[in-house]
Amino acid sequence: MANLEGSQTVEERPKWASKTQYLLSCIGFAVGVGNVWRFPYLCQIHGGGAFLIPYLIALIVQGLPLLYLELAIGQRLRMGSIRVWNSISPFLGGVGVASLVVSFLVCLFYNTIVAWVLWYFFNSFQDPLPWSQCPLNNNHTAYDTECVESTPVNYFWYRQTLNITPDIETNGSLQWWMVICLATAWCVVYICFIKGIETIGKAVYVTVTFPYLVLTIFLIRALTLPGATDGLVYLFTPNWQTLKNPQVWLDASTQIFFSLSVAFGGLVVFSSYNPPNNDCEKDTIIVGLINSATSLYASISVFSILGFKAKTNYITCLDSNILALTNWFDIGDQNITVENYDHWFGYLNGTFPAEVSSLKLKHCNLQTFLDQSASGTGLAFIVFTEAVIEMPGSQVWAVLFFVMLFSLGLSTMFGNLEGVLNPLHELNMVPKWMPKELFTAIVCLISFLMSLIFTMGSGNYWLEIFNGYVGSVPFLLIAFFEVVGVVYVYGLKRFSEDIYFMTGRRPNIFWKACWVFISPVMLLVVFVAYVAVQSQKHPTYPAWNPNYVNFPQTNVTPYPDWVFGIIVLLSALPVAPIPLVALYRLICCGISRRPSDRDSSYVNSGHVVET
Repeated sequence: MANLEGSQTVEERPKWASKTQYLLSCIGFAVGVGNVWRFPYLCQIHGGGAFLIPYLIALIVQGLPLLYLELAIGQRLRMGSIRVWNSISPFLGGVGVASLVVSFLVCLFYNTIVAWVLWYFFNSFQDPLPWSQCPLNNNHTAYDTECVESTPVNYFWYRQTLNITPDIETNGSLQWWMVICLATAWCVVYICFIKGIETIGKAVYVTVTFPYLVLTIFLIRALTLPGATDGLVYLFTPNWQTLKNPQVWLDASTQIFFSLSVAFGGLVVFSSYNPPNNDCEKDTIIVGLINSATSLYASISVFSILGFKAKTNYITCLDSNILALTNWFDIGDQNITVENYDHWFGYLNGTFPAEVSSLKLKHCNLQTFLDQSASGTGLAFIVFTEAVIEMPGSQVWAVLFFVMLFSLGLSTMFGNLEGVLNPLHELNMVPKWMPKELFTAIVCLISFLMSLIFTMGSGNYWLEIFNGYVGSVPFLLIAFFEVVGVVYVYGLKRFSEDIYFMTGRRPNIFWKACWVFISPVMLLVVFVAYVAVQSQKHPTYPAWNPNYVNFPQTNVTPYPDWVFGIIVLLSALPVAPIPLVALYRLICCGISRRPSDRDSSYVNSGHVVET
């Protein structure tokens, strides 16, 4: 704990080569794969366009104020996430350590997702695409049973990519192809990080701008596909009744909060490389609005393609019924079409109800296919890949899609890893003789070795645990203590003067109201609501088990007690440094403090909240 305050010596801080590099780095950190595969899913299940109302409210009163606070305090104090909070108060030193732990744990599973993207990217050059058809069984006498009972897309994801085990308690072995992809992903991250912000600043020109080019290409192509209009109507048609559901507001708050990447520590570090007179308020508006606009822009492309997929499945369903009716009633070909199917079905069902019932026709409804929601890996590696198969030139679209996801993931990893490396330097954990490049390599190697758990047969189950629990409660608590630390310890009046020094204007009443009351209260409300929702049920996970009686549906299974214990540990471990460091400071510095020490450098006169 002794070195928690970091080095007190004045050292020259790196600088961004240009303002563009800084903004692109912040945008790349904020805009990630969640904008493509999480936001559209929330729109789909929470009333389409109606979800935008709680989302925009959360952006204005929660997301932007927290983003502004981090960018401003990092730029003014010109320190990383450890020294910033120590300089405000030694009792807040645990906030920076908590951000470090969270960023490290997120790095572990996030780069595994990048490895999955690489695996699909490498396979996208095959013709036909390997997830477009079932492979033969070991005897080469028929198609693989598991694939036939599910779909080729599901089989390629669960069996040929993950080689998933039937439950989380069965570990399975390391999958060598995923180990290679994971090593490749960490090598790419290291190469981009080898010189710190010098190489990051150059890499973001590609990793941040390229996804927008691909999204635009996808949008143009998707809008020309049959069914695209159905998908967009589904997206923008509001269901106002969903706004009565508290879960909608909870999901909107957590989505905007996590998508902006606050509480990681990376944004504090990025802003500390700015010149003191940079307009951080303007940067906040730019980054926040581009992040949310990207989510909406991606949703238009995604729902156009999902509408195409739903339309294709709907027509396939009708064609199957038409074929059955044509053969049974000996009707001439082309007499029953998709357009007149309802008329023919009504006539035949009214005339020969028993015979029509015996055919066991499928229930074909376009709305049902549009309602089939998917999020995260399910959207990227199952729903979207299935839609790509039906598109002309499917290899090209698959390559573009996974290059886009790779770029989004890589630019987010820059911020995640910076939130790990910079605090370790500030904690004086890097030997003076060790070059920065070597230390970065060691951190990447350790991260790679720890990430190998996600390449086992049970790896996907563990990744979902990390994603669901490391990326939830810890961020809420860290952000809460950040707001409290700046407003009530550092002092709102002092902070306002700092902003005036940097931008030439003081924060208006809106920012002050959010920092003093609205944002911390919303963070507490979301935290309490989240805990209340989670405590009402034992956590479960969807297991892929070919022996399950309802296969290919996933077997929703409760987590074993020992896994539940790990879940609690992962939720509590990242934020444990906050009370532990405060307690340590209280014991060592508070109780035994001499009277002459009361005028320490950590006491500031700006603790009074400005009204």
